[in-house]
Amino acid sequence: MARLAVNIDHVATVREARGTNEPEPVLAAGLAELAGAEGIICHLREDRRHINDRDLQLLRRMVKTKLNMEMAGVEEMVKIALEIKPDLVTLVPEKRKELTTEGGLNVIAQVDYYEGLTRTLKNAGIKVSFFIDPDIQQVKAAHKCGADIVEIHTGQYSEAKSDLEAIGCFETVSTAVDSAVQLRLGVSAGHGLNYLNIKRFKALPQIDEYSIGHCIVARAVLVGFEKAVREMIELVRDF
Repeated sequence: MARLAVNIDHVATVREARGTNEPEPVLAAGLAELAGAEGIICHLREDRRHINDRDLQLLRRMVKTKLNMEMAGVEEMVKIALEIKPDLVTLVPEKRKELTTEGGLNVIAQVDYYEGLTRTLKNAGIKVSFFIDPDIQQVKAAHKCGADIVEIHTGQYSEAKSDLEAIGCFETVSTAVDSAVQLRLGVSAGHGLNYLNIKRFKALPQIDEYSIGHCIVARAVLVGFEKAVREMIELVRDF
């Protein structure tokens, strides 16, 4: 039975669109937990475009399940993570002009650097996940760096233009998941998954957790946050 971790970044995106103090992402996190989510995810970007330092501090005090801090592997963010002590850090690539994270982290290009960074975080009692493309070599590189978990980027699958293309992308994800399991890594998946395209993942019970945000926030506008989370939980717990 898979778990659901809810990304609340886009609640903060709506807040920042008006430069006001609502909707409150911290309250959304509480509603997600009440609905049964087993983790809360937030991405503290260098430009603070949605989640800010105040949000992260409050989330650390409020979250009762698991707080997953997504971040770029840069000195500023490492320092913040060591101060806040989230339960999990997920290392992601970050570009200033992107609307959302584009693609997975290229671990292969900087194995020595990420190995040292992982060691620093784990020595502080923080588990480490790498957000990577569904590529066996990237899985192996994350394992070499000491990652506890790999989060498989499902963007290509989610953006497929045809069912045939989606099937091919899904098979690539499946191969990467199998590789991670063989290396005894924890496995999560996310990016672009929604209430329809996630159903195919019932064929991959090896995935421990799904990281989902945008589609939940979008549905919450229509049906409410708790209901939107519960509906997704019903889907993933059936896997």
